[in-house]
Amino acid sequence: MELAAYLDRIGHAGPVRPDLATLRAVHRAHLLAIPYENLDVQLGRPLTTDPAAAYAKIVEGRRGGWCYEMNGLLGWALGEIGFNVTRMAGGAVRVLRGEAAVGNHLVLRVDLDRPWIADAGFGDGPLDPYPLEAASFASAGYDFRLELQEDGWWRLHNHPAGGAPSFDFRSAPADEALLADRCDWLQTSPESGFVQNAVAQRHRPDRLLMLRGRVLRTATPTGTQDRLIGSADEYVAMLAEDFGLDLPEAADLWPKIVARHEVVMAAQG
Repeated sequence: MELAAYLDRIGHAGPVRPDLATLRAVHRAHLLAIPYENLDVQLGRPLTTDPAAAYAKIVEGRRGGWCYEMNGLLGWALGEIGFNVTRMAGGAVRVLRGEAAVGNHLVLRVDLDRPWIADAGFGDGPLDPYPLEAASFASAGYDFRLELQEDGWWRLHNHPAGGAPSFDFRSAPADEALLADRCDWLQTSPESGFVQNAVAQRHRPDRLLMLRGRVLRTATPTGTQDRLIGSADEYVAMLAEDFGLDLPEAADLWPKIVARHEVVMAAQG
């Protein structure tokens, strides 16, 4: 694991120091260069919470990843630069799923003059790090809100065009065994949305690309536009051209993607 190779992967050529300017620059470069994706789950390839495995996949293999990989890699890199980084257990949509959601998201706290949240693993979340304080804020033109709950949990409210509406977290070190357990469940349980749906998301300077199944949603701060993908060849080409993922074996997922689309459409009436 070499920091220089990671910085090359994200296209960051400037100096790196444990300061806010570097945190912002690395965070944004990471999200602009590396897509969020769960295609290994769809392909039946086991994943772990080990940052070294994320490095091999994302830096050496030039793939993307989900939260355990994206934030695992980012947290390792920030630590190598000299930042004080704490891995925290989050719960995506805990507002609906309760305590069963805790550990289904990995979040990073970076301590500078005050605590900051770094999160490259929420897919369509903030492009920039944000302070750990109850406030509304904007990132790349999208509106977010961080709220401290009465039970001591923090809640990040996502922008309206996003997928999951929120996630919760406590500002304390994660139980790594819990993260590993949730990582395993999310990639193996038939009830897991990651097992049910193929997902890829990527930040671009002027838009956000969200591929869920065979529907590509392009979002900007002024609205969204959906496009239905028509074939396995088109799907593989889109992964390569729009998400930087050279993954021809994704064509094998097409029958499952089409079947899932029909189920979702039927449920929506």
